[in-house]
Amino acid sequence: MNSESPWAESAQQFQQIFGQSWSQALQSFQKMDLGASTSASAPTAPQLQFSPSKLQALQQQYLDEAKQLWAQGLQGTPEVKDRRFSGEGWAANPVAAFSAAAYLLNARTLMGLADAVESDEKTKARIRFGVEQWMAAMAPSNFLAFNAEAQKKAIETKGESIAKGMQNLLHDITQGHVSMTDESLFEVGRNVATTEGAVVFENELFQLLEYKPLTAKVYERPFLLVPPCINKFYILDLQPENSLIRYAVDQGHRTFVVSWRNPDDTLAHKAWDDYVEDGAMAAIDVVQSITGAEQINALGFCVGGTILSNALAVLAARGEEPVASATFLTTLIDFSDTGILDVFIDEAFVKFREMQMGQGGLMKGQDLASTFSFLRPNDLVWNYVVGNYLKGETPPPFDLLYWNSDSTNLPGPFYAWYLRNFYLENSLVKPGKLTVCSEKMDLGQLTMPVYIYGSREDHIVPATAAYASTQVLPGKKRFVMGASGHIAGVINPPSKGKRSHWIRADGKFPATLDQWLEGATEHPGSWWTDWSGWLKGHAGKQIAAPKAYGKGTKFKAIEPAPGSYVKQKS
Repeated sequence: MNSESPWAESAQQFQQIFGQSWSQALQSFQKMDLGASTSASAPTAPQLQFSPSKLQALQQQYLDEAKQLWAQGLQGTPEVKDRRFSGEGWAANPVAAFSAAAYLLNARTLMGLADAVESDEKTKARIRFGVEQWMAAMAPSNFLAFNAEAQKKAIETKGESIAKGMQNLLHDITQGHVSMTDESLFEVGRNVATTEGAVVFENELFQLLEYKPLTAKVYERPFLLVPPCINKFYILDLQPENSLIRYAVDQGHRTFVVSWRNPDDTLAHKAWDDYVEDGAMAAIDVVQSITGAEQINALGFCVGGTILSNALAVLAARGEEPVASATFLTTLIDFSDTGILDVFIDEAFVKFREMQMGQGGLMKGQDLASTFSFLRPNDLVWNYVVGNYLKGETPPPFDLLYWNSDSTNLPGPFYAWYLRNFYLENSLVKPGKLTVCSEKMDLGQLTMPVYIYGSREDHIVPATAAYASTQVLPGKKRFVMGASGHIAGVINPPSKGKRSHWIRADGKFPATLDQWLEGATEHPGSWWTDWSGWLKGHAGKQIAAPKAYGKGTKFKAIEPAPGSYVKQKS
């Protein structure tokens, strides 16, 4: 079965209906019979079936709402409740407001049609995703001819906004991506990633950063952070007031961080095993060597958490337990629920990537960044298209969006192996199924205490997926769910007093997140303080803080933090 066919087939028929005026669309929709199949022009394509009851209700709803819209249009300016059409220009222009209202009606109906498809859940999810992408792109706000706000600004500025918009467009074409912030105002090491430290070790995959203690004493067990290699580590060190790295140092932990190299063609052959053994495992070994600690505490964030879990399983298979406790932030270990990203993953897609780059090559960082941006197209794509190009605005400075635009490549073999063994086959949670660094993976051997964090509104690692780790890891566990998404939920310092988090005091971990939440209590503010208290319980006694970076001549300071690897561009 060609998984692309339902997209093309349904999109063709939807476009035939809704690529018309609203009145023509209404007439076509009333006559439409979707109880059987889609167009017969492609006999080899799989047929889409629609729920007759849902279709009938949708037809009646569309008819009623279209009549209401027509009546509102005759009486004056229709009311439009959508922030894309919330400016004064839309409210003051009845024609523009009517076009926006008609678009929203068609968008709701299209999504209703997608939900009425009778098919397997994956096909339905793909259709919904395709429709959402199409509708986001076709919003009248995205076109100067229909955007009343952009037209109003062009008149007020005597065309200057259009000229500036063209300059912005040419600039973004040159840099290769849509500007989300004024990137000229940021520099890594100058006003982002400024926590004081030094590079104390490097190999071809990563630099190890050690940070200067902020306390007279530190805990005897050092603390290692393994960030994702899919983007740069300084999301954990944007500004002093929201830096998780600085917070850990300030809490008395001797802190080390892996700064992954941005791969170029010289690393295009690197595989998953390399990132586990020469990455996370090498970092653990170096931290032990520098500090003399028998055991350390470790944290993995997102893909860094998956790498860390593999490293710990390899070490356990070899009879080694160098990590006393592990923290997993928005980490996929059980890939049963991969959220919206599941729409991309099937056997054909994975085989294509294996053929394309499984033996060598690079997955370009900008391609990855574009994929993640289009998971939220209105917020991370079209919002900036309208502001930058139609209105000629310069986006305001925002450190997080600067980091978001600072993309990283991935080695092709690493990426292809990751897709097949985790996203497609979910092999990590099957004892003995997966071999990493010549060792059979068995997460049942990871008996150290773990702290597991998931964000309630995370669209990359759903909270249900983060919680699923509690059913896999056998050691003593603590699970906390925070408000907001993949980044904002994690980067939520106590000083801001924002958001909230949920904790279940009885220590029980039922099968599902919903069941866990039934016994959980919401607490205001950041989850960082809860995690800090937990981590101190596994950090050992306090000892005098070191006076210098590294140890001896073997692990001496190479260059100041944040190092040179993080400054490499894709």
